[in-house]
Amino acid sequence: MRHTTALIAACLLLTGAAAGCSKSHDETAKDCATALTEQTGGNSADKPTVSEAQERVDALDDTLADMVRSGYQGPAKDAADALEEKFESGGKNRPEACEPLSDDDYTALLTAKAIDGLGWTDEDGKFDKLKMADGVLKDQ
Repeated sequence: MRHTTALIAACLLLTGAAAGCSKSHDETAKDCATALTEQTGGNSADKPTVSEAQERVDALDDTLADMVRSGYQGPAKDAADALEEKFESGGKNRPEACEPLSDDDYTALLTAKAIDGLGWTDEDGKFDKLKMADGVLKDQ
């Protein structure tokens, strides 16, 4: 009887521990974003999910493409260069918290955190093209 009780208790502990160890994809992304804060200089409260990060990156891509189409290749290149510099400074060592993520998800989060680190996001964490323009023009 003692052995059965001990076995059941051990099984319950193991299944509980296993359930407690698995994080959702969004939780893992937020942990990764937290770990990337130090590397990118972003806001510590900025913890996007992968889909939020991808949305931010897509908004930047669209803005840069619009700038080029409108004849603003110079400022678009300056913005891309600033982002690349921030991206590279943050991307040298992949934090342990980011290991469970795919390379694409990690790249989206790193880029999104770099955008935030450059001050190109609004109070809701969305990409703000006016802040980007101000930042690029200020640096010239």
